[in-house]
Amino acid sequence: MVEAGVVHVEEEKPDFSWGSIKNYFKTRPTTLFQLPETHVSKLNPLPGLRAMKLKHWNWYFLGFFAWTVDSMDFFVVSSTAANIATSLGVSITDITWGMTLVLMLRSVGAVIFGLASDYYGRKWPYIACCFMFVALEIGMGFCQTYKQFLAIRSLFGVAMGGMYGCAAATALENVPAESHSVLSGLFLPGYNLGYLLAIVFARAFQDTYKEGEGWRSLCWFTAGPAFILLVWRLVMPENDYFLKLKAQRQNQETKTFKENWAEIKQACATHWVTFIYLIFLMSGFNFMSHGTQDLYPTFLSNQIGLSPDAKTVLMVVINLGAMIGGVFFGQITELTGRRLGIFIGTICAGAFTYPSFMLKIQSGLMGSAFFLQFCVMGCWGIAPIHLFELSPNSYRAFSAGLAYQLGNLASSASSTIESTLGSQFPLPGGLYDYGKVMAIFCGCIFGYMLIVVFLGPEKFHKSLDDIPSDDLMEKVRSNDSFHHEPKPTTQQQETV
Repeated sequence: MVEAGVVHVEEEKPDFSWGSIKNYFKTRPTTLFQLPETHVSKLNPLPGLRAMKLKHWNWYFLGFFAWTVDSMDFFVVSSTAANIATSLGVSITDITWGMTLVLMLRSVGAVIFGLASDYYGRKWPYIACCFMFVALEIGMGFCQTYKQFLAIRSLFGVAMGGMYGCAAATALENVPAESHSVLSGLFLPGYNLGYLLAIVFARAFQDTYKEGEGWRSLCWFTAGPAFILLVWRLVMPENDYFLKLKAQRQNQETKTFKENWAEIKQACATHWVTFIYLIFLMSGFNFMSHGTQDLYPTFLSNQIGLSPDAKTVLMVVINLGAMIGGVFFGQITELTGRRLGIFIGTICAGAFTYPSFMLKIQSGLMGSAFFLQFCVMGCWGIAPIHLFELSPNSYRAFSAGLAYQLGNLASSASSTIESTLGSQFPLPGGLYDYGKVMAIFCGCIFGYMLIVVFLGPEKFHKSLDDIPSDDLMEKVRSNDSFHHEPKPTTQQQETV
């Protein structure tokens, strides 16, 4: 059913009959190129932005800045790793293990806070994550031993894993449907903004506490933004979608923990195919970003020989390209749909792969890497709303958050894979040809993404406001992967 450009999906149990499976794969090419709109006016983001009222912007920025703070707190360690290692008397490799712990434990946070968000509301899990950020950032500034550092970073992983689902739900559930694409495009690049803030503040707080221990001041400072978000969220009510869901649940009999757990297991049994697909999709997304970004600073300094200042300028320019690309590709999906938008972005990223890693001059690298990240993060800009549209409404925060974090975990070895492969391509002077390795690695990942997106489902403009039926688990509210909902055309919207 199509209403004002929004698709209300009739949810049903998956059909795994041979005929259904055969029909699904038969329709992959046609549905990929089935445009939801044919008028270029849909490329204009202004109507979607004009639909936003003050209350909508309030909700959106609550989610956006939470995601930015999440990113900034993560990159605080990578931007000051050398100083932290010196202060704690360990190697930089030991400090990077703390970063790995964060990635490993994010999935734990996604499960805990995702289920809490879907059952108890978006507000208090969000506040709990912010409180953990405040307490842990302050605590990290007082770390005196490596064990204390690892313990705090482990808890950071739980908080960061929980924040994505809370932040994305807060940002995107409460805004008009016509604004989803452009705002989804802006949401994920908040991660790049967090990276830039971490770099800027790391330079600003250098040697402010003691010589070589400015990272402590940086940690105490970064507790501030999280505290502001905590207070901001405290004075705001629960969001509209969950209030409607809560009212619907209050009309039902109170369920025991055992009954709630049975519902969760039933939802997993119903949506397992879609969820596995989301993990494969998000693994590809994360491999794209990690594969093009993690070793790039090392490539610039070791292989190209850029000075620290030149490298910083180039990385800032690249991240600006990423942020612009997210907004651009997010909005372009109003014309192309989600799958085709990701497909186009991936092909364009492949076109900029060779010059981004094989050129030897700074100006050439800056331009090509700008557009490489423009395309990579352009694809990422589509991810939040695509994830939400494919996730069951009743378990949206849990499904989207856990799929994202499991994909992140799968790709956490990207830099290790690239550095190991780099040792197979030695250069004179004891260096390694990381550029060639990253180009090969990214080519493989882009090919993988094209296959996954081509074979995947899409629920373009699925309503995010639909409330579960009275008996949620007897008729679980989500199309499965083998019931692809066609994208509504302009003609359909006019006739409904």
